[in-house]
Order: sequence, then structure tokens, then C-alpha cells
Amino acid sequence: MRHTLRLLAIVFLAISPFPVSGQTNPYELPDPLRMEDGRIVRTRRQWVNERRPELMEMFRSQMFGREPGPAPDLHSEVLEESRDAFGGLATRKQVKISFDKEENYYLILLMYIPNQRKGPVPAFLGANFKGNHATTDDPEVLMPSEEKLATYQPGYVVPERNSNGHRWSYDYILRHGYAVATFCYHDVDPDFHDGFRNGVHQLMDGDNPRDGESWGSIAAWAWGLSRCLDYLDTENAVDSKRVAVIGHSRLGKTALWAGATDQRFALVISNDSGCSGAAIARRKYGETVEAICRSFPHWFCSNYSAYGGKEETMPWDQHELIAMVAPRPVYVASASEDQWADPVGEYYSLVGATSVYNLFGLDGITDRRVPEIESPVVVGRMGHHIRGGEHNVYLYDWERFVSFADRFLK
Repeated sequence: MRHTLRLLAIVFLAISPFPVSGQTNPYELPDPLRMEDGRIVRTRRQWVNERRPELMEMFRSQMFGREPGPAPDLHSEVLEESRDAFGGLATRKQVKISFDKEENYYLILLMYIPNQRKGPVPAFLGANFKGNHATTDDPEVLMPSEEKLATYQPGYVVPERNSNGHRWSYDYILRHGYAVATFCYHDVDPDFHDGFRNGVHQLMDGDNPRDGESWGSIAAWAWGLSRCLDYLDTENAVDSKRVAVIGHSRLGKTALWAGATDQRFALVISNDSGCSGAAIARRKYGETVEAICRSFPHWFCSNYSAYGGKEETMPWDQHELIAMVAPRPVYVASASEDQWADPVGEYYSLVGATSVYNLFGLDGITDRRVPEIESPVVVGRMGHHIRGGEHNVYLYDWERFVSFADRFLK
């Protein structure tokens, strides 16, 4: 068994294949295999029973907050179903997933399932930003209801149909044998700082006072992804044991946290998740902890803001969020022009998590030379690419994600 990167600290320098301004100074990463009391983790049992729970406690108490248990009365209703989606390529299914008996709190899950299949198929599951209708030009996809819109951010303007369709390459994914499921993240928790009086925080917390460890919006969106996986476990056309959770930007952070908290997800994909996602915080490059907590305090538990400008004092870093996916497959994608999300720091999280994959007898990414643009790297159960261009999701990204998933979910 290989135990590379088994060091007290891992020292990195910024090495980039594309122009980067403001190169970072050397920094040290905490060793994911060193317990807080100094002991070195040498067995899988130690990782599973001791170190991983220790890291989960750090992330829960200091960053994302403590998510609650299952919904009090989870149930679902199929609102619409047709086998004629995309000219007969797929079955479209729109499902209302309610979290409470009164159905005051719910999301609408849009599913496309390939018609040409033999048995249950693997699936990609992810939240979307602008509504299900904005992910496609399919005229049968439901628009958000008036009651839902009333809970969204004040002054919310409903996006046009297919306005975000380039991020969801349904045709490509379906033709490669995967189902796709998505919901609007506002359905779970509207993305504005309303004092946590809206969305599932109100349902699950009621009027209980919040403290420094109370869960934020990212934890709520991740909780919503798990409730969708609960539903997929009842869907005969989908194999719920072969579901990849995926997310872009803040929803990439969400996908990573969902993959850490819910080990039923078979594969985890982060796209341009940046600060507080896949990017190393200690680099202080692009968006920083101070900047993200100032702009989006509702995403995290309030304890997290104490590390703004003091990232070196964090007892963890984001490579350990990646490590908590182990031994499951993980893919981190970046974009060359997306310096705010620190593509170099995202890559180095994979390098920093490799020792944990080694513990499971798996290879990982060890080359500290950041790959060239659009030169994907897959080692063991780790995958990575830097796409040329901006902070976004395109067909190129989905081609890489599907290719990676083919290795493990087919």
C-alpha cells in the first residue's frame, strides 16, 4: 500500500500553466491523516471511525453548520410524466417532493430518464440556479408556481425558459445512458440573507434560537440533495446506488458537502466551486474567507467568519473536504479565466487529499505541476480538468464528467 504525502505538513508553491497575477507565498496544509492529538492514521478503520468523524465535526461546527435529520414527513407526488421528451429520447417526469405533511415546504424535481435502457440507470443529480424551466427549451417543463415565487428573494424576476440551458447538456447525457435530475435551489432555501426565516430552516428549526454552529444555506441545499436521493431510492427506473451528485459554483460547494455528509452518493463532482469549495483556503487567492463571509454570510454557520484573514489558523483546509469523499470517485473541474475561484488551489486540493485515497489502496493525483488547459487528468478515482474560458458549465465539462462516470457507474 502506498502512503505518499504522509507528512506532518504539506508545503505547496503556486505553479500555474496559465498567467496568474499575485502568486501566493508558500503555505502548509494540515495532514489529513494526523489526528488532532498528534496520532497518525495508519489504517482504514482509524480513518472511518476516528479521523473522518473528527474532520466532520470541524466542518460542521466551524464552517457549514449542523444539518438536521430527515424531513418530518417526506412524500412525493408525480405532477407530470411523458415518454416523448426530446423527440422520444427520454421520459420526462416532474415530481413534487414535500418535506412536511401540510406541503408548505417542497421542491419540484425535474427528471429525464433515457427510454432506451435495460433495467435501472445511473444518474446525475444537481441543483440549478434559475428554475427547472431555465435548464431546457422543453415547453412542458413547469414554471415555478406563484406560491413558490412569493418565497424567493424580494423583487425576483423569473428567468426566461432555456436561459441557462447551456449548463445542462441533457441530450448528450441521455444518449450516454444516464438519467438527469435537477431542482431549483431556491425551492429548498431562497438565496438571500433573510435571517433564516424562509425555506427549510424555518421548517426544521422553527423558532429555536440560532448559535454559531447553526446550519447555513449550503448545508440546507445539500440536505435538499439528500432528500432527492431519498426519492430516487423509490424510482424504479433509476439505480439510486449509482447517483453522481454535481454542482457548479456555490452549488459545487454544496455538492462537495452533500458528498461528505451523505455517503450514499456514489460519485461527487465539483465545478468551479472555488473558495469554501475545492480551493485551498490558505492560498488566500481570488475569493477569500473574509470576502465570502462578508458577501454571503447566510451560506455558512456564523463561526466561519472568525477565520476571515486568518486562514492559516483553520484546523482544516479544503483538501480535507475532498478527502471525506474517499474512497468514492471525485472530480474537480476548473476554468482558466475563473481566477476568483482559484483553479490552481482547486487542483491542489486533490493533491492534498491523495494520502487518504492511498490509505484505501487507491492511486491519487501527486503531480504538483498543474495540468495544461483542457488536458484532463484521471488517476485512480480522482479526476480533474481546467477548461479554457469563464466561470460556467459547458458541453466540454459534461463530456469529461460523463467519461469519468463511465469508469465507475457503468
